[in-house]
Amino acid sequence: MSSPGQASSRAKISSARSHGEAFPAYTEFHPRWYRPRVSTYWWLGKWAYVKFILRELSSVAVAWTVAIMLLQIRALTGGPEAYLRLEHRLSSPWMIALNLVAFAFLLLHSITWFNLAPKAMVVRIGGKRLPAVLISGPQYLAWIAISAIVFAIIISRG
Repeated sequence: MSSPGQASSRAKISSARSHGEAFPAYTEFHPRWYRPRVSTYWWLGKWAYVKFILRELSSVAVAWTVAIMLLQIRALTGGPEAYLRLEHRLSSPWMIALNLVAFAFLLLHSITWFNLAPKAMVVRIGGKRLPAVLISGPQYLAWIAISAIVFAIIISRG
């Protein structure tokens, strides 16, 4: 004897099949599929996976940097005392260490982004694909040039 719930699910399956809808051939009593257990640390198995996870984690460093910049803008609008308080907080050893780690992640983020550009943007000239170095190379050069300009401005204001 079947229960009312089983009858209604059978009716739904037969109704879906009669209307031509795609419906899985899975019933309440169907055996479970075999799914091997996967460790939480599966990504440590290959360097490519580790790099992928670190790349994804680098977005936290980007968010941290944005938050620090917004706090600096807020402190600047609050006057010299507010900015000095923020500067004092940011000069503590643990904040310097945290910002160094964030900087390393930002470098990873930037480098992997520039290396991804030739794969995401396929440029063809005369039917031939442009080499990856001709797409990512100018980006690296612009990054270095802009960094040098910013560095020179910071040093000159000393």
